Amino acid sequence: MKKGMTKFELLTCIVVVLAIAVGVASLLMLDVTGKGGNRLRGDFVYDIGDQVVVDPALILYDELAESIKTGLEATRAIAVDNGGNVYVAGGAKVVVFDGAGQQINKFDFGGDVGCIALGRDGLVFAGVKDHVEVVSPDLSKRVSWGSLGDRAVLTSIAIDEDYVFVADAGNRVVVRYDMQGEVVGYIGRRDEDRNIGGFVIPSPYFDIAVADDGLLRVVNPGAHRIEAYTFDGDLEFSWGKAGSDIEDFCGCCNPVNFAIASDGSFITCEKGLDRVKVYGADEKFVGVVAGPEQLIGKGNAAVCQTPAQCQSGGFDVAVDAAGKVYVLDTIKNVVRIFEAKGGGQ
Repeated sequence: MKKGMTKFELLTCIVVVLAIAVGVASLLMLDVTGKGGNRLRGDFVYDIGDQVVVDPALILYDELAESIKTGLEATRAIAVDNGGNVYVAGGAKVVVFDGAGQQINKFDFGGDVGCIALGRDGLVFAGVKDHVEVVSPDLSKRVSWGSLGDRAVLTSIAIDEDYVFVADAGNRVVVRYDMQGEVVGYIGRRDEDRNIGGFVIPSPYFDIAVADDGLLRVVNPGAHRIEAYTFDGDLEFSWGKAGSDIEDFCGCCNPVNFAIASDGSFITCEKGLDRVKVYGADEKFVGVVAGPEQLIGKGNAAVCQTPAQCQSGGFDVAVDAAGKVYVLDTIKNVVRIFEAKGGGQ
């Protein structure tokens, strides 16, 4: 004890020394590599092994041997035209492939493309950061529509004969444009008087499509359902629910993407537990296009210490007139093609 040190000062020094010792010991015991596991009891482990393996009887599609190698370092969105040409967006580019997988065209939009859709006369509509750009196949026509603001994150475009609908995940709303790019309305804003609860969008996945019944289908991913709206924004009905069964949508926010086939059926993509599934025009579960073992590989996400550790692609999907399903594998950056078993849809 130094000369003049009181008992209180001595006690304070002892407490500080002990705190430092505990801190050093904690650092020495800290597993920064993760090799030692998380040391949680078994009931805290996020085990989705039972969901990874899909009953083979439910898998209704076969994957074709040849995939389309996009050549892009990152991919985001896919579309297929009436001629079977495949459009893939990645980075600032949209690359076009014919049915044999050969590149036949390319567009450079100068900014990250979040979504694409195909209009009349071969026009390509692209959501580029905060706005829509429209370009003709020969690049002779290019128009930029106005910005939707700093918060805008454009994730999907759907086209009707008279309108263009754009899903804005940042502002949590669907914007309705006329064909000249003028905003004519908004769909999905919270409105208790219209029984609209608003969209729950935890991550930048927010997909839309116009169905043959004249209603706009919108994924409400955080609510695990697909909602049907009139073009004026009235909510008509919804379907889908959260759950661990194969017919349900699991995870925090699914489905992430979907496409509507010519027979009115829905092809959905889920992330976290990567699955591509089929629901009939009556919104009832029909079967599976591909499960996690096919999409990611055997053992995918069999046991994860947290959901974030489960590899997920956030794949996009399109379907052609013949019923072939095109899955954009955003991990390998290839387009994988699936055909109904027996050659039928």
